[in-house]
Amino acid sequence: MTDHHTYKKVEIVGSSKNSIEDAIENALGECAKSIHNMEWFEVVETRGHIVDSRVGHYQVVLKIGFRIMDS
Repeated sequence: MTDHHTYKKVEIVGSSKNSIEDAIENALGECAKSIHNMEWFEVVETRGHIVDSRVGHYQVVLKIGFRIMDS
């Protein structure tokens, strides 16, 4: 184990018909299938899709920070 950590960030887009919070949870859940050691996220953009003058679904752009293994 080292006395420092090295991180990487990836940018992803999550979506949900229900809420912004669900869009975040959906994005994190999918990322967790292939990215390990996730430690933080930042919401960098929020948007949505309009259907018949109503919210069709919410979208959030996230930057997810994860620690490089063994760093």
